[in-house]
This record gives sequence, structure tokens and C-alpha cells, in this order.
Amino acid sequence: MQLEDKVTLENVEQEAWEVLEKSIMYYKGRPVGTIAAIDSTVDALNYDQCFIRDFVSSALLFLIKGRTEIVRNFLEETLKLQPKENQLDAYKPGRGLIPASFKVVVSPSGEEYLEADFGEHAIARVTPVDSCFWWVILLRAYVVATKDYSLAYQSDFQHGIRLIMELSLATRFDMYPTLLVPDGACMIDRRLGIYGHPLEIQSLFYAALRAGRELLVCQGNQDIVTAIDNRLPLLRAHIRKHYWIDLNRLNAIYRYKGEEYGKGAVNQFNIYVDSLPYSELDRWLPRKGGYLAGNVGPSQMDTRFFTLGNLVAVISDLASEEQSQAIMNLIEKRWEDLVGDMPMKITFPALENEEYRIITGCDPKNIPWSYHNGGNWPVLMWMLAAAAIKTNRVCLAERAIAIAQTRLKDDEWPEYYDGRRGRLQGKQARKYQIWTVAGFLLAKELINNPSWLPLVSFEPFTAEQVSRACEFELNSFDT
Repeated sequence: MQLEDKVTLENVEQEAWEVLEKSIMYYKGRPVGTIAAIDSTVDALNYDQCFIRDFVSSALLFLIKGRTEIVRNFLEETLKLQPKENQLDAYKPGRGLIPASFKVVVSPSGEEYLEADFGEHAIARVTPVDSCFWWVILLRAYVVATKDYSLAYQSDFQHGIRLIMELSLATRFDMYPTLLVPDGACMIDRRLGIYGHPLEIQSLFYAALRAGRELLVCQGNQDIVTAIDNRLPLLRAHIRKHYWIDLNRLNAIYRYKGEEYGKGAVNQFNIYVDSLPYSELDRWLPRKGGYLAGNVGPSQMDTRFFTLGNLVAVISDLASEEQSQAIMNLIEKRWEDLVGDMPMKITFPALENEEYRIITGCDPKNIPWSYHNGGNWPVLMWMLAAAAIKTNRVCLAERAIAIAQTRLKDDEWPEYYDGRRGRLQGKQARKYQIWTVAGFLLAKELINNPSWLPLVSFEPFTAEQVSRACEFELNSFDT
């Protein structure tokens, strides 16, 4: 590396750390999180709040650097915001829900308190289903980094984990092991046709179940532990079988028959072949590549590639080892589509024309190849890095980081990028977006020291667990 390039790179990283430092939110003199963005050129809206999903990137970075206090404070304070009682009021958050975000408010008397937003203030009033899962995943990461099991074993934390598990595993109007959620329930927090059983939620759900299983003390929680043990293999088998798309699977779907009835049905979800862009997929799928579909449900298979869901599936072992390699193969072979000039697309391809108008409701922020609708999000870099380490494909992450570090500082760390290749700064993107900053720094830290991967990944299943999983899979409804 040239000396000049090295100095430039050091300047990029130095500015990133300075921006991250400025974003730290304090409550009663204690650091409790990071605000979403520090862009003073536009109205703050809710970007001056700490979002649970946003803070995870910063929190993992703080854990790696030994700054564990801020993560502990965040976990303690957000746990206090979790509703602990059942609510009969339809406009109140349900018991166990973790808020989407929170902010520090000062009363007229000068007293500080935290105000949580469970979606009741958000645009379109979206429900933050993913917040619960990110919270549990981060709690486990804190325990892995600090070896401080005493925090997770405190009665209030055990109760909080249990409430999240109860909320996720509750009796429901559904017959699948996946989780049924509304549109806008995750990182894609606007209408984009992901209602039902979107992959992102299923991947986070699976990772949170594994994290919760590690953290819950069996005494007093045996029913929840048993429910998790029952659900994990069913969820894993369901996703690996019904969500997977490669050329072999595409050929099988292409020959599907409809209107099948009974347990012997091959086309169990009654997918109508003409509803799928199979000719485009035939051209796009590499021979040795594949991915998990964005959504599967009654007469629905969303064949868009959703990056977060696929990468978390790799990191958490929701995808099999063979599927994980195929996902990374796909990213490598379709680099220009999925990464382009800025890592990386949140979803591909974009919804366009009449499909865009109907599915997004003519959302002006989600125009084709912008924001959630095919935009490029630098925060996804750290998940790409983690998945690359997991699959021994580190060169892909290094290539992505090399692209990002040439632009992010000069572009003032935007929230997202627009265009088919991600060459345009997002039309309505906030500058100095903190999870963009943290995502870049975290990706570099993981690549420089892969031993930090266990913060977000899990030990392989034991022979006993695999045997138990096989038993469940053989008896599952979809075998």
C-alpha cells in the first residue's frame, strides 16, 4: 500500500471514530446509546433518537473495544421500557415488546426521563418486531464479550427474555413455524410487500431463539426452553426447504401443479408458476449459486433477494453449510447487481412501474433503486464481513470494504445510496448516519480480527442436538 493511500485510509477511520463519539447519547450522566444521525442540515424528525436496530452496529464495536459500560447501560435502560403487563387497549404496545427507539426528555422541573416509541409516532405507525430479536442477540453478544453471565441471570433480565420468547412463541392464528408479521416490521420499515413471513424476521427470530436458549436459566423457564427446542429444528427445516431457490429448485417450481390437496401435495403453498419471474431467474441464477427467498406463504413466493435476511441466515446457521456457500457464490457472481459501487443492496431487484405503484403505494421515498426499494446500504457491510468469515470467503468482504472506504468520508457517511449500482447519494439520505459509520468500522474490525465473530455467530450443534433436530424434522408437517 502506498504511503499516501495509508494516510488517507487512516484519516477515513479517524473521522469515523470521531463521528461515532459525537453520536453518543447520555442519560443522567451515563452513556446509553447512539443517536441515528447527526445531520444538522435537515429536520431531525426521529433521527435524534436511539434506535434499537441501529445501535447494534455501534454496540458490537464498543464491545470489541472494551467499552462495555455503554452496552450494559443500553440493555438495562431499554429493558425498563419493555411493557410487563398485558394490555387490552389496542393502541398500547403488547407485553414483552421492545421499542423501536427512545429519546431523552427533560421535564419542566429539569428531571430527565426516557420516552419510548413503539411505532405509535413512526411514519405509518409500523410495529418494530425486529427490536425484540436484536435486543436478545445483543444481550448474548455482551455476555460473550464480557463473560458477565450475572447480568443475563438477573431476575429482571430473565423475565424480559421470557416475555420476548412468549411473545414470539405464543399461540397464534398460523400453521407454520415461521413468524407472521405486518409490513414494515423490520429494517424495511415502510410498505414494500413484506407482510406475512419475511425472511429478515425469520432469520432474526432464529438467531434470537438460539441466543435466548443460551441465556435462559431452565429453572422456572423449562416450558419456554422446551418450546424453543421444539421450534428451532422446525423453523430451520422449513426455511431451508421452502425458501431456498437455486437452479434445481427453480426447475422443480417451474413444473409445479396447482390446486393440490392433502398431505401428499408437492406444491404445498399453491404457488402459481406464472406469478414468478422464472425466465429472469433462469438468466440471473449462477449454476453454483442460490439464496433464500424474501417471503413464502399462501400462493406467495417473493423471489427478490433480501440481503439482511440471507446474511443473518448464514451467520446464525439457519442456512445449511452448502446453502451458505451458494449464497456467497451468488454475491460473488452477481457482484455488480448486489454490491456495485457501494456495499450493498438491501434488496434486488427493485420494484418498478405498476408493481412499484401498487406494492409501495406510490411511496416517493421508495422509488425504484432508492431507499428500501433497491437502494445500497453501507451498514450491511458488517454482516457481509461476518458471513464472509463464517464461510471462509474473506476476500469478498475485503473487496467490499475497499470500495466503501474510497467514498464514505467524502460523501459524509450517508444513510443509503441510490441507482442500479449505488453511485448516487440517497435522494433523502441523512448525512453522518451512525450505523453507516459503525457498519464500516465494525466490518474492518471483524476482518482484522475474526476471533470476534462469536459475538454474532453460534457454536455448531452437538451430535445430540443434531439427532434431536432430525427427529423433529422427520415428524414436521412439511416433510
